Amino acid sequence: MRIWHTSDWHVGRTFHGHSTLAALEEVLAAMAETVAELRADVVVVAGDVYDSSTPSAEAIAVFNRALRRLHETGARLVISSGNHDSPTRLGTMAEFIAAAGIHLLTRPERIEAPVTLDDAHGPVHFYGIPFLEPARLRHLWRSESPMRTQADAVGEAMRRIRADLAVRGGRSVVLAHTFVAGAEGESCESERAIVDTDSVGGVDRVPLSAFDGVDYAALGHIHGRSTLAEHLRYSGAPLHLSFSEEAKPRGGWLVDLDAGGLAEVTWHDLPVLRRLVTLTGTLDDLLSDPAHTDAEDAWVRARLTDPQRQREAMRRLQHRFPHCAQIEYVSLAATGTQGRAYRELVRGKSDAQIVDTFLQTVRGAGLSEAERELIDEVLAGGEQAGTA
Repeated sequence: MRIWHTSDWHVGRTFHGHSTLAALEEVLAAMAETVAELRADVVVVAGDVYDSSTPSAEAIAVFNRALRRLHETGARLVISSGNHDSPTRLGTMAEFIAAAGIHLLTRPERIEAPVTLDDAHGPVHFYGIPFLEPARLRHLWRSESPMRTQADAVGEAMRRIRADLAVRGGRSVVLAHTFVAGAEGESCESERAIVDTDSVGGVDRVPLSAFDGVDYAALGHIHGRSTLAEHLRYSGAPLHLSFSEEAKPRGGWLVDLDAGGLAEVTWHDLPVLRRLVTLTGTLDDLLSDPAHTDAEDAWVRARLTDPQRQREAMRRLQHRFPHCAQIEYVSLAATGTQGRAYRELVRGKSDAQIVDTFLQTVRGAGLSEAERELIDEVLAGGEQAGTA
């Protein structure tokens, strides 16, 4: 059996205020062509189909057209829900469209009820683990686990899946939308962290061992591809969703199962319609340097090193880079202070010196002579008022 693993479509997402619907539809159409060329038997989508629990009519239309194109390849589809989806809304038509070979697995209470598809070697059982909220599962499962974290919830889900699989026999694929320990790029700006409420600011990670006992685990939630074990992978999102992902390829995993289980996994790229580029320099440099010519059609993040904010910087940048989406001001002078607490920088300094240090840190230049005279005058006036 040949399986295409994708996830995190985030239909309806915006990129710095720009709609991604047209670009995503084009990439999903290319995905359908790839699925057809590779003769995949099954397409699995591991959660975050939509970017919102209440998707717009336009987003729903894009999703429906993507399903139609993939269905026309002859592949069957197995889809689970992620933390951005509404499991209820996504799964509304599950029983109806299952007859067409499109299976929506969004209900935690049905985790032990797989979609079973057959090939020449026998059955393959597809289990869907949607995004799990531990607090909502305590009464549903009534397990011995404390059910406080994602690790608890996914661990219990996998225990139930392994118990069911032991009875059914055959090969198995699990779709799961969660953080797994060791995933590359798990700090991408576009990902919503799963917070462990039992730790202070920590991210709750599921151990790799939770997915022992299955032939392949198709993971979602991380937006860059990642291989945690031969049978345990993230496909990432089909579009770049933040500048922190700019160096990460877009595509999907092609998973081949033979009679003995997992045979081979290969990566296949999808087109990147508009690449992401980060440019660093002064505003004048970015506007004039011919070395940046190849970025004029890219999404651009400009990291400006000017010591002071520049007037109409975005408008001027967009004159050269029409798709400039983000500006950050970077103080080169502050680079040497990274890792030092601000209180260390100002310890023992006078009020005027503290102001000078602050400006040096945030804009790369301390007090000018005129500013210093003004600050001295203000501070002297304050002292006189205090003794009056």
